Amino acid sequence: MPFGQVVIGPPGSGKTTYCNGIAHFFELIGRKTAVINLDPANDSLPYPLVESNVTFQCCYECAVNIEELIKLEDVMAQYDLGPNGGLVYCMDYLEKNIDWLKAKLEPFQDRYLLFDFPGQVELFTLHDNAKNIITEMTKKWDYRLTAVHLVDAHLCSDPGKYVGALLLSLSAMLHLELPHINVLSKIDLIESYGPLAFNLDFYTDVQDLQYLQHHLSEDPRAARYKKLTKNLCEVVEDFGLVNFATLNIQDKESVMDLVKIIDKSNGYVFAGYEGNINAYMKTAAAPVNWDYYRYP
Repeated sequence: MPFGQVVIGPPGSGKTTYCNGIAHFFELIGRKTAVINLDPANDSLPYPLVESNVTFQCCYECAVNIEELIKLEDVMAQYDLGPNGGLVYCMDYLEKNIDWLKAKLEPFQDRYLLFDFPGQVELFTLHDNAKNIITEMTKKWDYRLTAVHLVDAHLCSDPGKYVGALLLSLSAMLHLELPHINVLSKIDLIESYGPLAFNLDFYTDVQDLQYLQHHLSEDPRAARYKKLTKNLCEVVEDFGLVNFATLNIQDKESVMDLVKIIDKSNGYVFAGYEGNINAYMKTAAAPVNWDYYRYP
């Protein structure tokens, strides 16, 4: 029964950096991990690709790469598609060749899996191809997966963008139907984008969104959509599903707190496997050069 994470989020939210950093953290606590790149546009992976029949030298190597099956640049050239259309085609192709993915994952059944998905948000809010791939893994292959949805923390500094992030998070939660953790990534950089209108708890707990109305009214671009924004905020509050964890991928304590939440959501904490987060206490004092694992 493999456990793992489906890592999603808009472009630039830090998905590949997250997969690399989390995999290294798991190495520290003794959890065997495999990174699965399912983003055909991710042409500069920070982790080296290895063949599935080769013993891992370290846990953060890329076990499976979708570019072995299909490449975005080839699709765009052959069918005269843009990057968005090309990504949809690639996910459709992967869905129709799901047996390829199953065969590639077979040697890694004893590992914790990190699926690095594309950043095109339509794949997780509108189209069914990515959902069908994930459903195949959870329903038929008995994988225990949690969706980890990364949102760049700088969106909190703009009330309009923050509301958009809330809607995107809610849409992804309803569409994928997985245990779901929303994460404000790059939280260590949030102050560099300007002062926040409210304390950080306001943005992570997602309560009393009516307080955003005043700040939206001060923005001439958003003032004309005040009524629409008010109704959208009410939709988010009525569902009552969205909140955020925070993450600084270079801070072991921050990573540990997030992993604890994820392990509870997919049941890993109850499985009794090696690499449980409790093992962190044995490695907390270990020196780590996190700059080495930063993805440029």
